[in-house]
Amino acid sequence: MPRFAANLSMLWNELPFLDRFAAASKAGFKAVEFLFPYDHPAEAIASRLRDHHLELVLHNLPPGDWAAGERGMACIPGREDEFRAGVARAAGYAPLIGVQRWHCMAGLVPAGVSEAQARATWVGNVRFAAAEAGKLGIPLLIESINRFDMPGYFVNRPRQAIELMDEVMADGVSDNVFLQYDIYHAQRMEGELANTIRDLLPRIHHMQLADTPGRHEPGTGEIDHRFLFDHIDALGYAGWIGCEYRPRDATPGGTDRGLGWAAAHGQSL
Repeated sequence: MPRFAANLSMLWNELPFLDRFAAASKAGFKAVEFLFPYDHPAEAIASRLRDHHLELVLHNLPPGDWAAGERGMACIPGREDEFRAGVARAAGYAPLIGVQRWHCMAGLVPAGVSEAQARATWVGNVRFAAAEAGKLGIPLLIESINRFDMPGYFVNRPRQAIELMDEVMADGVSDNVFLQYDIYHAQRMEGELANTIRDLLPRIHHMQLADTPGRHEPGTGEIDHRFLFDHIDALGYAGWIGCEYRPRDATPGGTDRGLGWAAAHGQSL
């Protein structure tokens, strides 16, 4: 049966971030993920994980100026030193919070930067990050993000991500790069979820979910999650699926009221 991790950047938003760990545990989750840990001391996050017996399965490398709209730096020429400093910052958190995976956001391609320039910069940065992550025993993940929600993002489709990952690993040294398959983003870009997951499963190291339209919980949109969960289980996927959705009920308590999707789809948290 699939294992689900609560995304604390999306769920229980009425609570302060550090209080969301207790909410996730109380709801029945055994693991969490989130976008970034960097606004909080590593020790504070580590204590919440310990106190509530939670695994931390994923967070992102520093994305640049998130509040200003930046969504990663990996594809942006001229910011390689900043990217490497971000990797070092994440590495400072890793042994304290026990993160199991890093996601490297590709970034928005700047005006005037060619596809070839962005690609070469991305490959070099990802090779560096994969090597540094490997020293810590952390797999580095690449995710494709749909161009409707994030126009200009460098990686839009799962197979494009695989092609880029193959280029990273073409040097025969970098082998610590895997696919983060987001069901919501993939559905928005191309559909074909069942066949794509089957074909790419050997490269997938993490999944995330949300329904569409709306990016809400399973059962609120067009995706047949009951079929998909059974399919993923039958394929033998043993990783986590991050619940990276916005609760349809955005009022306080809405996250908990919406968690009935799990039982409704034959699953448990």
